Amino acid sequence: RVTSAGLVAPQRVLVATWVAFGVAIACGIYLTVVAGIVILLIGALSIAAGVLYTGGPRPYGYAGLGEVFVFLFFGLVAVNGSYYVQVEQLDALPLGLSIAVGFLATAILVVNNVRDIETDRRAGKNTLAVRIGRESAVMLYALLVAGAFAVLPIALWAGESSMLPLIGLLAAPLALKPAKTLEERRDGPALNGVLAATGA
Repeated sequence: RVTSAGLVAPQRVLVATWVAFGVAIACGIYLTVVAGIVILLIGALSIAAGVLYTGGPRPYGYAGLGEVFVFLFFGLVAVNGSYYVQVEQLDALPLGLSIAVGFLATAILVVNNVRDIETDRRAGKNTLAVRIGRESAVMLYALLVAGAFAVLPIALWAGESSMLPLIGLLAAPLALKPAKTLEERRDGPALNGVLAATGA
């Protein structure tokens, strides 16, 4: 159900969250059977990280640690865990690429926290953006996005892979406009556009 303000009712969000976790657990059990007990441990840690981001007695997302956990779980754990499930080993190539993916996922969170910096500050949510300030958070965003592109050739070289995926560097000019918008604009719609552009 969508409220008159255009927001999804909190009860719906809670139900959807638990359904998603339920599906993740079911998939995790299957993957544990296929790839071993280490996947069960990774899955349990991932679910705990998801719940504790904004839940529990001390949500780490409101203590300036959200970016660290997003980098770890949406980058390193997600990419390397997916690779491990398929080939049951770890390699330099997915490790390098997981850093690039983690940088981009973290950049999305940074945009979100820059957008909400004033409301988070008033609410006592000490996100990293609140702690380091808008200007430093905008610089962090630029470094994360640039880092994602910089890591790509290093990951391919270290993983002794084809250089064909360097075609991804052609997307680098697309990162300029969102970075400039984040630096210059403070209105929600413009920063929502930066979120979408970063994801793209």
